[in-house]
Amino acid sequence: MNAADTAFVLISAALVMLMTPGLALFYGGMVRGKNILGTLMHSNILLGTVTVLWAIVGYSLAFGGDIGGLIGNLDFVFLKGVGTAAKEGIDNIPHLAFMIFQCMFAVITPALITGAFAERIKFSGFLLFTSLWLVLVYCPMAHWVWGGGWMAKMGALDFAGGAVVHMSSGASALAAVLYLGRRHGYGKQSFIPHNLPLTILGAGLLWFGWFGFNAGSALAANGLAASAFVTTHLAAAAAAVSWIVVEWMHRGKPTTLGMASGAVAGLVAITPAAGYVEPMPAILIGLVAGGLCYGGVLVKSVFKYDDALDVVGIHGLGGTFGALATGLFATKAVNELGADGLFYGNPGQLWIQFVSVAATWAFCFVMTLILFKVVDLMVGIRVSQEDEIKGLDVSQHSEVGYQL
Repeated sequence: MNAADTAFVLISAALVMLMTPGLALFYGGMVRGKNILGTLMHSNILLGTVTVLWAIVGYSLAFGGDIGGLIGNLDFVFLKGVGTAAKEGIDNIPHLAFMIFQCMFAVITPALITGAFAERIKFSGFLLFTSLWLVLVYCPMAHWVWGGGWMAKMGALDFAGGAVVHMSSGASALAAVLYLGRRHGYGKQSFIPHNLPLTILGAGLLWFGWFGFNAGSALAANGLAASAFVTTHLAAAAAAVSWIVVEWMHRGKPTTLGMASGAVAGLVAITPAAGYVEPMPAILIGLVAGGLCYGGVLVKSVFKYDDALDVVGIHGLGGTFGALATGLFATKAVNELGADGLFYGNPGQLWIQFVSVAATWAFCFVMTLILFKVVDLMVGIRVSQEDEIKGLDVSQHSEVGYQL
C-alpha cells in the first residue's frame, strides 16, 4: 500500500467527479434558455442515481470475477469485501479508492449521451433508461476492457475509456437520436446556443478534470501518470487549434464554440492512447482529431439526424479514431504492460483495435435501441410537442433558469 499513490488516485477521482458538473455547463450553454435546467439536471442527477447503482451492483458486474469473458460475478455486490485492503491485482491502493475512481467514470459516461437527445426527452424515461443502460451496457463494456473480459484477453488497448466511455456513449447517442427523431422545428428554425460563456467554462472544467481521467488511470503517482498527463494536454491543445483552423477555412470565421469543441475532441481521441503513446504522436492525434470531428459534426446535416450537441461527431468519431490511432502509435517504451502498434512493428495491434471498435459500436447501438423501446413502452420516452415547445424546465421540473 502506497500513501502517495492512494492520494493521487483519490484526487484523480475528485477531478473526474468535477467533469460531470463541467459537462452539464458545457451542454447547458448550448441549448436554448428554456431548457437550461433540464439539461443541467440530466448530468448532475447521475451523480446520485449512478453512484447508488454502482455501489449496489454495478461495480461488481464490472469488476467482479469474470464469467465467460462477458460480465463480472456478484462477489462485490453491496460493496461486500470492498474495503481498505488492496484489490487483487492492484496492491498499491485501497480497494475502495479503486472502486470510487471507477464510479466517477460510470457517472459521466451516460451523462455524455444526454447531449444527443437534449431538449426532448421525458425525465422519467431518462432516469429509467440511464439506470438500465448502466447495468446492461456500461458494466459489460467496463468488464470486457478493464475487468478481465474478452477484449482485455484479446489484447485491446484502452487506457482510460476510448471504448468504455466515448465509443459506448457515441454509439448509444446515435441509436437514441434515430429512435427519438428530431426536435420540433429542426431544420426549419435556428437552434442557437443561449449562453456560450457557460459552455466555455464547462469546457475548461472538462479539460482540467480530464487530467484525473487519463493520468489517474495509471493508478499510481509515477512516470506513466506523468506521460498520460502530458499526452492529454498536448492532444487537447493541438485539436483546439486544428478545429478552428478547419472551421476558419470552411466558414470564414473561427468560433469560441469551435475552440471548445476542438479541445474536447482532442481529449476524447487521446483517452484510449494516453498511457501508450509518446508526446509527438499525441500532438498528431490531436491535430487529426480536431479536423476529423469538425467534419463529423457536419455529417448530421447531410443525414438529417438531430444529434443536438454533437455527441456522435465528437465522442463517437473521436473515440473511434483514438482507438485506431492507439493501434498505430502505441509503444512499449511508454508502457511495458501495453503493446507496440503498427508504426512500431506490430500490425496485429491495429486489427485488434479494429475488432474492439466494431464490437463496441454494434453492442452499444443495438442494446440502446432495445432499451429505448422497452422504456418507451413502460413510461414513455419523449415529451409531447406542447411540452417541448414550453421547454423542459417548465414542463418537466416546474422551474425556470432565468428571471428576466
